[in-house]
Amino acid sequence: MSMLPTFGFTQEQVACVCEVLQQGGNIERLGRFLWSLPACEHLHKNESVLKAKAVVAFHRGNFRELYKILESHQFSPHNHPKLQQLWLKAHYIEAEKLRGRPLGAVGKYRVRRKFPLPRSIWDGEETSYCFKEKSRSVLREWYTHNPYPSPREKRELAEATGLTTTQVSNWFKNRRQRDRAAEAKERENNENSNTNSHNPLTSSMNGNKSLLGSSDDDKTPSGTPDHTSHSPAMLLGPNTGLPSLHGLAPPPGPSAIPVPGGADSMHHHHSLHHDSILNPMSSNLVDLGS
Repeated sequence: MSMLPTFGFTQEQVACVCEVLQQGGNIERLGRFLWSLPACEHLHKNESVLKAKAVVAFHRGNFRELYKILESHQFSPHNHPKLQQLWLKAHYIEAEKLRGRPLGAVGKYRVRRKFPLPRSIWDGEETSYCFKEKSRSVLREWYTHNPYPSPREKRELAEATGLTTTQVSNWFKNRRQRDRAAEAKERENNENSNTNSHNPLTSSMNGNKSLLGSSDDDKTPSGTPDHTSHSPAMLLGPNTGLPSLHGLAPPPGPSAIPVPGGADSMHHHHSLHHDSILNPMSSNLVDLGS
């Protein structure tokens, strides 16, 4: 492992310093370190150095230099997520400056359509909501087994999908909310359906309506005599052409007056009153049959 000419670091050491300074957020120090590198073509084509240059260009607002670096070198897939973020954020910032207002979801979508990711930092796989379908598939498969991953599991999923831990957490949170909303909607629909088809109050009301709409014969319980239709007053009323019972019954004679205190007199009075009613009825019925 040879040392770089007039420089005290090897190529691997330079790459390591670039990675450490990036992860630590020391962008200004990273810029000074890159400026101090010797003019060695082999060194400046190192992927870690190129990625560091792209980060420094982004933070300094030198987007033209950023685009040139990203488009002119082929980067490894494990560096694609970070570089894609730089590409998209830079174009978002430029669009916001031109429009004079922050971009919404639709505005960002239009920017992505207008400035697609270069193939040097993109494997050509279609993305959905800025998530690769491969990443979404991994998250969906995990969700079916455990909708509540632990912080350690979230970090592992982030490494496996190329996403950040925050993106993984938000994906699981949003998925749980969507599923709860769908379950609540389905439960509400089932309750409404069961209420309409099996509501006892509704069935009782329907039964009462059928009773109210029934005939007079249905209203009379079976085995109960109908005193209205079979009473003597109705049989011998005005509609039959026969005089009423009041017209047939003669005024009671002296013998019909009960004697107080005598049971025989009460029985005698009842017999006389019964005969006084039936005798005229019999004579009238005989006259009708003759």
